[in-house]
Amino acid sequence: MKVSFQKSFFTLAFIAILIWFLVVAKSILIPLGIALLLAFILYPLHKKFTSWGLGNILAAFLSILLLILIIGGGITFFSTEIISLSDEISNFGQKLSKLYTDLIVYINENTSFFKDLNKDQLLNDLKSWLKSSAGSLLGGTFNGTANFLTGLITTIIYMFLFLIYNKGFIRAFMKFSPEGKKADFFKMLKGIQQVGQKYLSGMLVLILILGFANSIGLWIIGIDSPFLFGFLAASLSIIPYIGTTLGATIPVLYAFMSHDQLWVPLAVAILFWFIQLIESNFLSPKVVGNSVNVNAFAAILSLIVGASIWGVAGMVLFLPFAAMLKVICEEYDSLKPIALLIGNSNFQDGEADGRGLFKKLKDFVSKKASTK
Repeated sequence: MKVSFQKSFFTLAFIAILIWFLVVAKSILIPLGIALLLAFILYPLHKKFTSWGLGNILAAFLSILLLILIIGGGITFFSTEIISLSDEISNFGQKLSKLYTDLIVYINENTSFFKDLNKDQLLNDLKSWLKSSAGSLLGGTFNGTANFLTGLITTIIYMFLFLIYNKGFIRAFMKFSPEGKKADFFKMLKGIQQVGQKYLSGMLVLILILGFANSIGLWIIGIDSPFLFGFLAASLSIIPYIGTTLGATIPVLYAFMSHDQLWVPLAVAILFWFIQLIESNFLSPKVVGNSVNVNAFAAILSLIVGASIWGVAGMVLFLPFAAMLKVICEEYDSLKPIALLIGNSNFQDGEADGRGLFKKLKDFVSKKASTK
């Protein structure tokens, strides 16, 4: 077996240039990626509107308008709940500051890092620091809001263009297909679209199920604004692995600060653990299904790489992008090893072979022991 250093060099150079491009152009690529996935899920609705006799532009406008109304309704709901909890959030911040100072004083009493550390002085210093940093925080909020609005408008424009020019994009990409492989290439493009559509639609259904399950459980326990915390935790589950834990941490901390009884935060933690157990073993395989079909190693790697390159947006986008990459690699013989590394079936077969080998070894040892 010969190693081609020239091919290895070009491969590594291509990966380095690709990562550099993703980092430099992320302000363009993030809205483009979000718009592409949303256009995938809006495409059946756009197609339905055009079949009713509506024009291509009007169908795209109505599809995006319906999406905006749904998202706007969710934002309005969260805003109303947060405003109603404004006093509780203020008390929560004060209790969190008090807990912080108590913890620092307790650690200092047992380790003696600082002499004469006063609790009241530490609390006043914390309040002064928060007050002095309020200006920079407010400026950062304005900058973040401006960037968010710019990205939102850009995403809507990209979605509109993807929808009205979908046939043109397909005809252009079909020119890349080799002769005699038109049907296979079109099938690949269709598979890419279905991966994005099934992933997002499945995640939306999963968020609704988890949101109602979390909210009902929190309402039974007695947490204030259970639908706010329930749907907030469910919405964060779109971030693989980390989102579920973060979504459960917020209501647990709130229950710990707002209730004197220890069983309340413990019950909240058990509730989210039980729901996460059901979601991982039953809901996700049934609702999301095999639309992603990415093994755990590739999913975690895409999560880490996405977070390093694009932050939170990369954590959300890189998992479906990895699934789309697998669909592309499956159509080319030279790229099939990459598809096997990303996919789940190859590792499941390996696990099955490993269990079979272990069984054969166990039977062999038992047979030897019986003969003795």
